[in-house]
Amino acid sequence: MTANEEQEMELEALRSIYEGDDCFKELSPVSFQFRIGDLNEPKSFLLDVSWPETYPETAPHVSLDAFFNNRISPETKQLIMSKLHEQVEANLGGAMMYTLFEWAKENQEMLMENHQPVVSAVTLTSTSDANSPICVSKKKEKKEQLTKAQKRKMIGRTDNKGELPRGWNWVDVIKHLSCSRSKFCPHLQQHEQ
Repeated sequence: MTANEEQEMELEALRSIYEGDDCFKELSPVSFQFRIGDLNEPKSFLLDVSWPETYPETAPHVSLDAFFNNRISPETKQLIMSKLHEQVEANLGGAMMYTLFEWAKENQEMLMENHQPVVSAVTLTSTSDANSPICVSKKKEKKEQLTKAQKRKMIGRTDNKGELPRGWNWVDVIKHLSCSRSKFCPHLQQHEQ
């Protein structure tokens, strides 16, 4: 049996085993993600696994580089990777994804026992007063990106200063009139009193 045939068989098996399981995600026929633990669980992590052309005769590429794992310390990641590589070596030459995923699930507590969540937020404090409130930098708002067609349409609507002509948006005109009509309409002023 060729490596491709073995990969196809293992892929079919993985699809049938993990069908409907939100922990398993097939990114491509040779690339997968598997979450160990629940989404809200602080000791959960995400395995990225991809098969080289000669898998299962050669080891799959396993990584913890997903953004989901950014709170895991480098030491904990190193421990997880070394233990996973031991499992890969023990199962080399055969279909091992199910075995690898299930081993990681069963040993999650051991793999994450020394896990201390990494906090990447930066807070600034004033050095002049220890009781002063903590300052947190605000996130920059992302400017909306327009297509060329949208820009051309926008230019067609604006005057030479780049401003839209007064009353271009009828909803704003109606709002303005509803706010100002009571000041100028004597009939409405009598009913409001």
